[in-house]
Amino acid sequence: MPEFVLALDCCKWGFRGRKDEQEARLREIDWSRFARIARFHRIEGLASAYLAANECGVPPNVREQLAGFAAEIARHNLQASADGRAILEAFEAAGVPLLFLKGLALGRLAYANPLLKSAIDIDLLIAPADLPPAAGLLRDCGYGLAAPRNSAGDAALLRWHRGWKESVWMKAEPPLQIDLHTRVTDNLRLIPSIGVESPRQWVEIGNGIRLPTLADGELFAYLAVHGAWSAWFRLKWISDFAGLLHDRAGEEIEGLFRRSQGLGAGRAAGQALLLADALFETLSGAPELKAALLNDAPIRRLFRAALRLLTREPREPTDSRLGSLPIRWTQLFLLPGVGFKLSELSGQAYRVLNRPPAKSVDALAPGKDRVASEPPP
Repeated sequence: MPEFVLALDCCKWGFRGRKDEQEARLREIDWSRFARIARFHRIEGLASAYLAANECGVPPNVREQLAGFAAEIARHNLQASADGRAILEAFEAAGVPLLFLKGLALGRLAYANPLLKSAIDIDLLIAPADLPPAAGLLRDCGYGLAAPRNSAGDAALLRWHRGWKESVWMKAEPPLQIDLHTRVTDNLRLIPSIGVESPRQWVEIGNGIRLPTLADGELFAYLAVHGAWSAWFRLKWISDFAGLLHDRAGEEIEGLFRRSQGLGAGRAAGQALLLADALFETLSGAPELKAALLNDAPIRRLFRAALRLLTREPREPTDSRLGSLPIRWTQLFLLPGVGFKLSELSGQAYRVLNRPPAKSVDALAPGKDRVASEPPP
């Protein structure tokens, strides 16, 4: 569909800075449909910047709509950067190690302008043992616990984190959400060694603010598993991943892939690379790796499943008849072996039986990246 192809052009322009579309294709664009696609895939900032920099014949109402969303994203990112610095300073003063996952740090690594990247929450990673002091520090920074709701104290929060990788914290003014992670995946068999003590890099996000995030090898593995967990149904995730790899030589990408296998990313890394290549030609410099991945039947099936979800008519997984089942089944095949499948089935059953209250379910749903609908306590 031409609207989805134009959405890809917007993402490419975000990290390539060049125009790929053909004028003939632009004449076929249904602009209202393109705006819906950009909104669903959370690339409004990238789309608005692309349309502002390139003459595309976009109707004024669509241009203004996307510009409004882009301004909202930029305002939020500026607020998040200020809060990120305050949180980092508070944690450093208390001697509590933390890393920032995705967000503005990834935005700076993947795009020329990190303010264009949509991200509603601030993802923090801490050690499990540091959960009680971290919770206190977040409260001191003005955040209240949203999921689990009305926790009875540290003991209840610790119990929650045994079943969920994150708790959700919210701040009313300015409205911000933090996902506090004590591990990076729900299934501990995936990338089990990645944690707050993993190799890190410091990223300058602007205005003298530097945030710590995972080093390239660990970041590559984490992003692959994170995207695979939701079967990559939003374009922004694979765009971030492709942007991170943009301009890297084939040998470097092959090295990152090998590193991901040592870290336990399994088939998620191959799925991510094939998907990024199909959309952004990420493996153009690594033809042997591409051929090997395509020759792996389980990886090929995972790639095709993700591509179908990503390119279908944009709708939330819960809006379809099968709900999140097209996502859930792919999770069973991210690592080989019966043991992993049984552990994942057990984990899925636990999360279904121990879901948070209805008003905060959205904060922990597959593909979650919007603020929970319930205000902070």
